[in-house]
Amino acid sequence: MDFLEKLNPQQHQAVTVGDGPVLVVAGPGSGKTRVLTQRIAYLIAYKGVRPYHILAVTFTNKAAREMQARVVALLGEEATRGMMIGTFHANCARILRREADNLPFDSNFVIYDADDQVALVKAIIRDLNVNDKLYRAPSVHAAISRAKNELVNAENFPVQNYRDEVVRRIYLEYQKRLLAANALDFDDLLLWTVQLLETQPEVREKYARRFQHILVDEFQDTNQAQYVLIRHLASAHRNVFCVGDPDQSVYRWRGADYRNLRRFEEDYPQHQVILLEQNYRSRQAILDAAMAVIDRAPNRTRKRLFTERGPGEKVVYFEAGDDYAEAAFVVDTIAQLVASKQFEPGECAVMYRTNAQSRLLEEAFLQARLPYRLVGAQRFYGRREVKDVIAFLRLVHNPADEISLDRVINVPPRGIGEKTLLALHTIARQAGSTPGAILLDLARGSDSPFWAAFSGRAALPLSDFGGLLATWRGNASILTVSELFDRILSDINYKDYIDDQSEEGIDRWENVQELRRLAIEYDTRSLDEFLENVALVSDQDTLSESQNAPTLLTLHAAKGLEFGAVFIVGLDDGILPHSRSYDDPEQLDEERRLFYVGITRAKDKLYLVRALQRGGRGYSEPTEPSRFLEDIPPNLLDGRARGGHRSSYRSRTETWTAPSHPAPAPIKQARFRAGMRVRHPIWGEGIVLDSRLQSDDETVDVVFESVGIKRLAASLANLSAI
Repeated sequence: MDFLEKLNPQQHQAVTVGDGPVLVVAGPGSGKTRVLTQRIAYLIAYKGVRPYHILAVTFTNKAAREMQARVVALLGEEATRGMMIGTFHANCARILRREADNLPFDSNFVIYDADDQVALVKAIIRDLNVNDKLYRAPSVHAAISRAKNELVNAENFPVQNYRDEVVRRIYLEYQKRLLAANALDFDDLLLWTVQLLETQPEVREKYARRFQHILVDEFQDTNQAQYVLIRHLASAHRNVFCVGDPDQSVYRWRGADYRNLRRFEEDYPQHQVILLEQNYRSRQAILDAAMAVIDRAPNRTRKRLFTERGPGEKVVYFEAGDDYAEAAFVVDTIAQLVASKQFEPGECAVMYRTNAQSRLLEEAFLQARLPYRLVGAQRFYGRREVKDVIAFLRLVHNPADEISLDRVINVPPRGIGEKTLLALHTIARQAGSTPGAILLDLARGSDSPFWAAFSGRAALPLSDFGGLLATWRGNASILTVSELFDRILSDINYKDYIDDQSEEGIDRWENVQELRRLAIEYDTRSLDEFLENVALVSDQDTLSESQNAPTLLTLHAAKGLEFGAVFIVGLDDGILPHSRSYDDPEQLDEERRLFYVGITRAKDKLYLVRALQRGGRGYSEPTEPSRFLEDIPPNLLDGRARGGHRSSYRSRTETWTAPSHPAPAPIKQARFRAGMRVRHPIWGEGIVLDSRLQSDDETVDVVFESVGIKRLAASLANLSAI
């Protein structure tokens, strides 16, 4: 067997290491999958370990299938029969079905998916008469999931305030109903397996004796429950082989617990650490930039990434005039790279911190008639919250729009069910009218001739919504597009409806705010012009999504992928790092690791891109460069260097067409001071943290309750003292 001969020295050491606990710190692109699969093959072929005694756990079914296929390719199917390779959840489900006699459910249990779980929580909130405005089902479910990931069952759920007590009641009922339905959720698969191993010593010993060697992929992404599970299963032989990279730990918000590395070191003080530092993906210039960023992170195992692929080109740094020019630069540069045959379209990727940032990029690709692929997210104009808001505005503009009416008549829920909606359509057809016209007439209450046509109290919510629609139509003639946008969302409490403070909820609200930025650009025009533009852009979404097309994705979604040319956009403080991380050192460190992950996705060319101001045509605020950019030495960059120096590359930007903004009027002295309360036309009231004169303008740092800290140019921000 010659598969060991193709390994580099560090890989060879990892694959052939002796028994005992081992931590393999695998840098990006260092061949960790090869190490894992060849470690399994080595144990079987060279050490005589039976496949039945090997357990390998991964995070995705795709990774598990790939690992299985590679081992089979090395040794043949017969030699690998009996191996247990799968995700944490799949392996736990297997154990639970086999050991159902020791559990309060039978082996035919069903597994509820994410939608099932939230639906069950929603039903419990309703049945317990809990205020569903204060206790949103996704938020409560997230709290339950976090507890389970930390091995906290419902009986032991910590109560520090009234909200915790309500969540505990819901959690207790949630578990009760799951068992009654002979069902488990994903977190239960781990929780019940750990509880089984802890309460049934004979079961724990059986599996601990069976699994003589345990291999764990992506160890840095494990949560507490997963770590405890591995510790129990490895309790007899202690041959646990963990592969991961603490520098790529970016899923804290999903429950990943970086402290597991520390727990591993404490639980296995005699463990061996092996570094995989040779990178097979990137050019050295890209690796040097990545190391410059990550070396500033505290409390990490230091490693030096190197490659035999050569130095490559310098990292391109580009500062666009604004975010429209930023998107245009990306699209134009990709077109040039493809036209010059340097890369295929599918070898290019554009990465960003939040999903909301995709809007301008998508529009730039669509306007250039270039196809693109969006990974891990719905296209901007196809996102539920974006379609909701557009539907409200379309309905205000045209009450006869039945598609929009049907979409939002019960958003947020206002007691208008399918039966009532069907009756509304039927009555409208019988009257030779439209459902929208009937709604507007019902706003008159019992004076409407249609009032009696609805049974029971069904007319009341229709009348209320008709009243809202009538008010908005009256407002449409006197308010700007963005003011009407705000009025509608305020009247229906839409933010509370979609933003439950989970990561997904915050993401949804950011998408709404991104659409609002577009609305601001139409404040000097009309609602129908805004809707026409949206319709034309979203209609272009039907461009074929070719596989050989540039990929747009978040930095989180990019983990594990690689591309020939990578563009990381939005490198401004407040975006990357995200403003939510400012007050949390651990979260700020994770933002740094996220940037590192993005950099190390690039094979041959890397572009770091930011905008000098953001906010849209006719309205903008200045930005500050991401603090992480300061960690990259200027000699690694080609483009506009910090400190105002312009390289030859930067001079090319004269050919770019960017929206023009009026120059700010000079300000002779500061108008604002720290502690002053101010009002902003969009973000509402805030408190000035700092103010200073810079380049004939006043820069003001303000903390707003709605959006946090913003740095504004006084001449552009339209701030007023309260």
